Amino acid sequence: MRVWYDACTGKQVRYAAAIAKRLRKSGHEVILTTREHPDTLSLAKYLKENFQVIGKYAPASFFTRLEASAERVLEMSKLFQDNAPDLAIAHQSVELCRVAFGLNVPIILTADTPYADAVNRLTIPLADTLVVSEAIPQRFFKNFGAKTIVQFKGVDEVAWIKDFVPSEKFDYKKPLIVLRQMETKAAYALDKSDLTEILAKKLASLGTVLLLPRYNSRPRKDLLVLQAFVDSLNLATYADLIINMGGTMAREAALLGTPSIVISTFTGSHVNEYVANKGFPLFIVDSSKVMSYAKKFVGRKWNVKEKLDELENPIDVIEKIVQEKTAETNKKLKTGHSSDMPKGPVV
Repeated sequence: MRVWYDACTGKQVRYAAAIAKRLRKSGHEVILTTREHPDTLSLAKYLKENFQVIGKYAPASFFTRLEASAERVLEMSKLFQDNAPDLAIAHQSVELCRVAFGLNVPIILTADTPYADAVNRLTIPLADTLVVSEAIPQRFFKNFGAKTIVQFKGVDEVAWIKDFVPSEKFDYKKPLIVLRQMETKAAYALDKSDLTEILAKKLASLGTVLLLPRYNSRPRKDLLVLQAFVDSLNLATYADLIINMGGTMAREAALLGTPSIVISTFTGSHVNEYVANKGFPLFIVDSSKVMSYAKKFVGRKWNVKEKLDELENPIDVIEKIVQEKTAETNKKLKTGHSSDMPKGPVV
């Protein structure tokens, strides 16, 4: 089958690379697309994956967001107008869902942010199959019109953590505390306060503080701000403490045994609670408690291999669904029932 994956963020680039690697081994052709975004292109190059770059991230205003999304939809439509993929997979790419739905291409969707109302409304109703962590109650997705929901015993990050082997060494002075800035321009975070830099300055008394800004890598006094790309997974392995306000990097680090603090900013972060409850070193705290937790856990490491082995890899689930859809397609072709499928686009 020809499978299309569109990655809109750095996390999705990792997911795309992991899924593509698995599906290629099974004999499928994988088409990868992404957009210009602070977290996508450098990571794609680092992972040695060939993504077609379509459009850009333009969060300056509601209009620029809408315009950029519409332009991506049009470009993607033209990309596939003569040879549509057999299947589309995404971690809630709005544009992939619209194009795939319009071209009558089945959609497998992953999702882990119930609080991201806008993207949930624009993607979940169009998906044929939703593959999500058992951490999130199904009612959240059913409220958005989910059709078929398949849950797995783990979190999305397991997909690229399971086989991860550190390949880089760093010479940053230890203890190293890494802070990831909140994705302040995301639609779900527009009304939230970003405390990252305030906390970073306080944490400087405990060691070297490396700030990973989302959008502006200008130098900050008393903080380490990198001007070049660094792989966050290798960094999470080397670091003595990870702190962020979202969760992806914290979950990655915790699954690797590095203590991680998530500042409780968003309600409905079920996957963070899930990782913490499974015994991984992830701590969800109010901003007023960050310093006390940092002092307690900085420099400690956990052996989490057995716990990680117990978690299910979502790619196993996705691969199974792809194989089932492949079998369905082949059966229709053999029996001549492929004509039952609509020929024109769905609008």
